[in-house]
Amino acid sequence: MFPFHQLDNMVRYEGGVSRRLFMAWGAALSSMPAMSGRVFGRLDSRPNFSSDPFMLGVASGDPDSSSVVLWTRLAPKPLEEDYGMKPEAVEVSWELAEEEGFGKIVARGTKVAQPEFGHSIHVEVGGLKPDRWYWYRFRAGDATSPVGRTRTMPAQEARPRALNFAFASCQHYEQGLFTAYSEMARDELDLVFHLGDYIYEYKGKDKLVRKHVGDEIVSLADYRRRHAQYRSDPLLHGAHARFPWVVTWDDHEFDNNYANAISEEKGVDPAEFLKRRANAYRAYYEAMPLRAASLPKGPDMTLYRKVSFGGLAEILVLDTRQYRTDQPNNDRASPINAAAMDPRATLLGARQKNWLKDGLAASRATWNVLAQQVMMGMATVGRKDPEQEGKFSMDQWPGYAAERTELAQFLLERKIANPVVLTGDIHSNWVNDLRVDDRKLDTPIVAAEFVGSSISSGGKGKEKPEYLERLQSANPFVKYHSTERGYVRCRVTPGQWQSDYVMVDDVTKPGGAVATRASFVVESGKPGVNRV
Repeated sequence: MFPFHQLDNMVRYEGGVSRRLFMAWGAALSSMPAMSGRVFGRLDSRPNFSSDPFMLGVASGDPDSSSVVLWTRLAPKPLEEDYGMKPEAVEVSWELAEEEGFGKIVARGTKVAQPEFGHSIHVEVGGLKPDRWYWYRFRAGDATSPVGRTRTMPAQEARPRALNFAFASCQHYEQGLFTAYSEMARDELDLVFHLGDYIYEYKGKDKLVRKHVGDEIVSLADYRRRHAQYRSDPLLHGAHARFPWVVTWDDHEFDNNYANAISEEKGVDPAEFLKRRANAYRAYYEAMPLRAASLPKGPDMTLYRKVSFGGLAEILVLDTRQYRTDQPNNDRASPINAAAMDPRATLLGARQKNWLKDGLAASRATWNVLAQQVMMGMATVGRKDPEQEGKFSMDQWPGYAAERTELAQFLLERKIANPVVLTGDIHSNWVNDLRVDDRKLDTPIVAAEFVGSSISSGGKGKEKPEYLERLQSANPFVKYHSTERGYVRCRVTPGQWQSDYVMVDDVTKPGGAVATRASFVVESGKPGVNRV
């Protein structure tokens, strides 16, 4: 049955949904196999592999207080078009234990890796104890996967002493090594959040650090192979095996700077664009430790969701790409004009925005966190004189200033406890005090924003002291900025939030030195960021 209730996710043209788009969306939807567990064709319960089928490692994700998702994907030859697998279903067994040596197994079972899902496995293990570490592994034929470690979240009524997590984004395979993940794997973390640009869609280029396989990706096979190339990196899948991850996308998991069903490029057939989006979303689901609730339906996939760490933190994970209207002012840096203030413009879409407000209003957590993609701080770009009219990125929240104002006003008026925004996207580090309008410094601070740099995108960062001085002069709410690569490590307690900026001095060659460059705190009940 066609899900008509999902039409509010579709981009609208000339007052209505294009018939061609409608038909393309339905065709893409019907091409997606149901996740019924029913096996079509031959089932191989004792497969033989020419090489290790667990080359992409293991992962876990989307934990709650009693369950977690376990993931793997069979791919003995990840970069070949068929990734080394026959087009038949394969039986895979799994185990979850309370001890690393698997002396006390608490759950086990079998799952079928189907070719229709790229031979990926998603196991939702329930009935687990809250606030507990577990170990897991998979077997297929005579092959055994690496051991992964995961955990459940504290019970809703619990008041944990601390939450330790990291967040990262933007890992362009060609532009740098994933050195930061080797350091992250040594941290004592409860969770990892990835805020988008897990892969990049561009064709391979010569004379870079590494090279993408193939041309710009379009087909389902293309997207599967690109995910496999990234996940083949041992530092990346090593960090996946160490902690549960919570993922969301930005644009490059599909296509740069897209907005709903609109390409940044002129002349792209919207119907073909939606078919490509369906391929991208399906491959993303196959590659990530996501619950069945996120299973895509053609070019539509529900990714916004909530993670609760007892009563300490409520983390609302957003999707600012799938439902947004087109960037105003042709996506050029512009003043916040009538187009940017258009109340019809949206990053979130009506349904997600209502879900977000309801979640914030109902939360009783000490800290309320938005894990999302594009910067909320209203920072001007390219302005040499503070007296000049500022220009802002239209791809970020300032391009949707009416919705940003509405959300910030909601945080202020409803007195949402300790809001913190986590952001990726722009390959640089920022720390921002957020106001309803950041240009009005005499108004109250509403929230803190921590923006993390890239894992590797942009290559080796280059600091320009004269630019930094000009940036902070024009944007006094900005407390920190740098362009080194790395991630942000956070420690959250009932009384304080601390963010450490963990940076790699050079991602273009092995052995980059890793160090904490800066640390910032927010005191509970006292909006505003202070450097340690």
